[in-house]
Formats: sequence, structure tokens, C-alpha cells
Amino acid sequence: MSDTLPDRLSTNPRSPFYNEELLERTNVEEYCVSEGWVRVAAGTAKDRFGNPLTIKLSGKVEPYFRAKPAG
Repeated sequence: MSDTLPDRLSTNPRSPFYNEELLERTNVEEYCVSEGWVRVAAGTAKDRFGNPLTIKLSGKVEPYFRAKPAG
């Protein structure tokens, strides 16, 4: 696996940037480094299709790999 993350990732299977494996241990639903935003879940709220409601936050985005828990 590469040490650098892509410019954009999403946990939505319908997205062309889908890769749930890389975002599985985070609260981030989608991000874009070049455009400077992330989408995070808004608590446990769901839309009418059962998808989590998200909030788009703007600012500098610096993706990184989180160390795996010991054990």
C-alpha cells in the first residue's frame, strides 16, 4: 500500500471515489484535499433513504494514516 492518500475519497459506494476500506476507522464520510473540504456524519441522523446526514466543513485538509490498534 502506498504511503500517500488520494486527493479525494468517499465511503459512498455510488461515488467514483469510493474506498470504504481507507476510511473505515474515521468519522469522515468523504474528503477532497484540492478543494479543501470534508464531510462528516451529523450524529446518528439519517435521510429518508437511510444514509447518514452529513455536514460539509471547509478548510485545509491533511489526510493521514492512523496507526492500527495494538493487539
